Amino acid sequence: MLLWCLLGVLPSPPFPGRGAQAQQPLERLLYYVDGENSYASLVKHIDQITVLGPQVYTIDSLGIVWGSVDRRVLDLARRHGVRVMPLVVNEGFNQPALRRLLADTAARARAVRTLVALCRDNGLWGIQFDIENVNLDDRDRLTAWYMAAAGALHAAGCKISIAVVHRTADTPGPTGYHRFLYESWREGYDLAALARAGDFISLMSYDQQTRRTPPGPVAGLPWMRANVEYFLRFVPPDKLSLGIPLWSEHWFSRYDPSIPERARSWSETVSWAWGAGLAERNGAQVEWDSVEAVPWAMFENGGVFEWVFLNDVRSFSAELALAREKKLRGFSAWVLGPEDERIWDVLRTEKR
Repeated sequence: MLLWCLLGVLPSPPFPGRGAQAQQPLERLLYYVDGENSYASLVKHIDQITVLGPQVYTIDSLGIVWGSVDRRVLDLARRHGVRVMPLVVNEGFNQPALRRLLADTAARARAVRTLVALCRDNGLWGIQFDIENVNLDDRDRLTAWYMAAAGALHAAGCKISIAVVHRTADTPGPTGYHRFLYESWREGYDLAALARAGDFISLMSYDQQTRRTPPGPVAGLPWMRANVEYFLRFVPPDKLSLGIPLWSEHWFSRYDPSIPERARSWSETVSWAWGAGLAERNGAQVEWDSVEAVPWAMFENGGVFEWVFLNDVRSFSAELALAREKKLRGFSAWVLGPEDERIWDVLRTEKR
């Protein structure tokens, strides 16, 4: 019991049939990118994964879809009974190109035909839309395209889901930055309609802080909770998958000769091991923020302060607890490769 308390998670009742209802196991969607670290993690931990989401397909303004899943990845997933749901991403998250695609019914239909063929011919479980930087004026067009894709993919025996950017309120927010997010990253999704049409939604409840913002958690627990509670107004819990970040972030001053100031505040993605190592080599103690449920450190580098905000087994366990508390479908974790290796010990003890 002490270990579970330290991790911020309470164990399930030993006899769920007596006075408590047994909760279904969380569906485990792990994202995958074509790289050495991601592949090594996949091979090592394939038995702990329910759904694999390789980010491999790209779509352009003409509705042309290209890309392929590594044959070794498909074979590995099939041998271990893991369902494969690749992502289709709009090229470069380029908004003008996406607007041309969504305005062109022939291009949208072309894309749907290709996605159905890819799913059917490769024996995929389904397709996940990762369509981002959607202007609010394109909201209805995105919904119509997704509904058409859902109908065609379901008719072919395939599943469909969509990854949706975080959101905590109906209104834009207090600053111009929030207004920018509202216009191009949040209001373009009709959550209720997308939930009705597809099989589930992966809530991208991460990127709370990015290279464009001051240092802070990649996904603080109170903020994640606010996202879940907002989405549950429109999406049934059995159709909502909690986005969990497996990477960490390092903020520092970056030399950039392309701007007049020649330097700017910046951040870079790091693994848990490398981020913790940056703190260690600079003599900083990694602290645990019990409110945000994240470890972090600040240190001086040549008189300039740098920060690391990490994601480790403790933050992962707290996020799993949130998904269970809200009775969500499961979690969608980005991405295999940079994770704290200890998260797999937690998953090994969870019921599948």
